[in-house]
Amino acid sequence: MKPFTYIGRPARVLFGAGTLQQLSAEVDRLGARKAIVLSTPEQRASAEMVAALLGARAAGVFDRAVMHVPIETAREARAYAAKLGADCAVAIGGGSTVGLGKAIALESPLPIVAIPTTYAGSEMTSVYGITEAGLKKTGRDDRVLPRTVLYDPELTLGLPVAMSITSGMNAIAHAAEGLYSATSNPIIELMAEEGIRALGQALPRVRAQPRDIEVRGDALYGAWLCGTVLASVDMALHHKLCHTLGGSFNLPHAEVHTIVLPHALAYNAAAAPEAMRKIARALEGKSAPRAVYDLARDNGAAVALKDIGMKAQDLDQACDIAMSNQYPNPRPLERDAIRALLQDAFEGARPA
Repeated sequence: MKPFTYIGRPARVLFGAGTLQQLSAEVDRLGARKAIVLSTPEQRASAEMVAALLGARAAGVFDRAVMHVPIETAREARAYAAKLGADCAVAIGGGSTVGLGKAIALESPLPIVAIPTTYAGSEMTSVYGITEAGLKKTGRDDRVLPRTVLYDPELTLGLPVAMSITSGMNAIAHAAEGLYSATSNPIIELMAEEGIRALGQALPRVRAQPRDIEVRGDALYGAWLCGTVLASVDMALHHKLCHTLGGSFNLPHAEVHTIVLPHALAYNAAAAPEAMRKIARALEGKSAPRAVYDLARDNGAAVALKDIGMKAQDLDQACDIAMSNQYPNPRPLERDAIRALLQDAFEGARPA
């Protein structure tokens, strides 16, 4: 018998096609009257649509969310929210936008309503990340957990296939790491395997039928479960490497997760055999690292860091950063082995 602690974090989830239409009622439930709407520049039109739905409840739109939440952007958004007198933040988009909402909530009492349009999973967690002076610092704080999450598959119909695949792989990474986390537990393990299974089946179908609402709903369901897993466990080597590569070298978040995951799994395979068995079973494969690699490759995702902007001369520095401030991991971090892992990920080698 394995002793464990399970903490269920409070979040109200509304799931289903057309759920966006309930946004105003959800803002009212929070007792809010002036909501700032957050988005990336690319999703300005979606933010304006949300503001129109809110009507008089919309205080304004801030559309400058970017990857890895630079401290400068966080400060600008906080100041803008204060200037508007906002008492709520509505974040529509992926991890970048939800992350910006968290950065605001970290230093103010504003509740967050999250409207995910990708499979990032950040909306289900109390994890935040802010990048300052080239280093991405992460933490957990229940103040940043979105109070309400609206999962509307209709909002993901326009998500490009390439982004859909890497976003889904990012979600799978949350669940895969949850299976061998030092703080895993039986409840989370059930969610993790089911989340991986759902996304493993949905992503090839998303590629084949990107406008199928049922397929998109299945993918969003898997992402919800995977995000819930990340909310409940401590992160390990995979996330440490991705935070390093993304925050310090400004590589695209979901693509980094996609590329690094099979190699992080291979590194930990001997130290976490039961987790590997469950991942392989969920993906109907024999080897967890290879099944994850093949899922990404066969659906058109990049599998090499060199193809998304990483430079060979930066691998040593990345290894040094990854070795510092280590996250708990089933296998101790060994510098030579981590450096070899990064080299394999750089070249896009299929795990042995």
